[in-house]
Amino acid sequence: MCKARGVQPERSATPGAARLSVALDATPLLGSPTGVGAFVAGALAGLAARGDLDVTAFAVSWRRRKAVAGMVPPGVGTAQRAMPARPLHRSWERTSFPPVEWFVGHPQVVHGTNFVVPPTGGAARVVTVHDLTVVRYPELCDGPTLRFPAQIRRAVSAGAWVHTPSAFVAAEVVETFGVDPARVWPVHHGIPQLPPARVGSRSEPAGGNGPPGLPIALPEGTGRYLLSIGTVEPRKDYPTLVRAFTEMAATEGDLALVIVGKDGWGSERLDEAIASSPFRSRILRPGYLDDRGLAALLAGAAALAYPSVYEGFGFPPLQAMAAGVPVVTTAVGAIPEVVGDAALLVEPGDVGGLAGALAGVVSDPALADRLVARGLDRSAGFTWSACAAGLADLYRGAAEERGRAREAR
Repeated sequence: MCKARGVQPERSATPGAARLSVALDATPLLGSPTGVGAFVAGALAGLAARGDLDVTAFAVSWRRRKAVAGMVPPGVGTAQRAMPARPLHRSWERTSFPPVEWFVGHPQVVHGTNFVVPPTGGAARVVTVHDLTVVRYPELCDGPTLRFPAQIRRAVSAGAWVHTPSAFVAAEVVETFGVDPARVWPVHHGIPQLPPARVGSRSEPAGGNGPPGLPIALPEGTGRYLLSIGTVEPRKDYPTLVRAFTEMAATEGDLALVIVGKDGWGSERLDEAIASSPFRSRILRPGYLDDRGLAALLAGAAALAYPSVYEGFGFPPLQAMAAGVPVVTTAVGAIPEVVGDAALLVEPGDVGGLAGALAGVVSDPALADRLVARGLDRSAGFTWSACAAGLADLYRGAAEERGRAREAR
């Protein structure tokens, strides 16, 4: 059984430890915000605050690489040569040439943060595997994602160490790829920080367009709302959420449903589910919102609904807990590991179970308050400092093994 190393007391660098140089792939910071990008941003912040690491961020990009300099915390270097993404990825899928040191200098450890780690000449390699959706549910994945298993196998067969965000995914990696469990390190993420938000309480009586300060207007006649957050794709199973909302909407006449997230592939299934609901006028899809808008919506929500069919970690439940919002989610993947007893768990695809749990939370203030208290306590253990501490231990172990291998030659 793998034990996640991310939830642990915060600590500083080991006294007297030699500084270790690490090059981390920050390409996920470019483009539209994603969960992987949130991990990279949070991990860099935690790593930069340590005194035992020299951290450099690089981007596998020809034109956009310079933008990374404005996205990393102070103390993180960004010097690199231009890296043409398509030619390099094509080459790295088949060969170990060219080594990444050609572009980023000579770090002791290279960390690939999004399922892929470039080949190296002398540096130890670490690759983050966020989940194994591509193995468990390939029908939910697009073409580029389907190449991840071969890239992971190639990396681990060449000696790369694996970081996962949960013990659940670590166990899956060991089982799927036959990796030595000692080389797979589960380290929990921290929680992406949102700006402070001041809106009306989720327990205020209904009326108007909902609590003041919201970035959207609620449908006429509603004043409370359920919130769901995440890219609209099959893995999130929003159609089940719409059906659950439809089942409870008749008896909760002042309740709306707000689904926040950009369209991914397969979003037409959600459109169809909404169109078929008799309460479709009370279902809102504002699309992607920035952090300030998201914080405001979280602060005023009656509950967060997270009906995913599979997760390797799951940021939204923790963000909701940290904001004092009760959570109803599914008992799948790493979600039970992350939320503990601080959320109501239902089976995936269970419309009635999801509707009943959500109805219970929005109609029973005592239940909601218990979940809020547990959630605040649970979420406090997930920090980027703790994440960085676990990653630093992993980096040092990988570098020491690489050093011993060189000495043995």
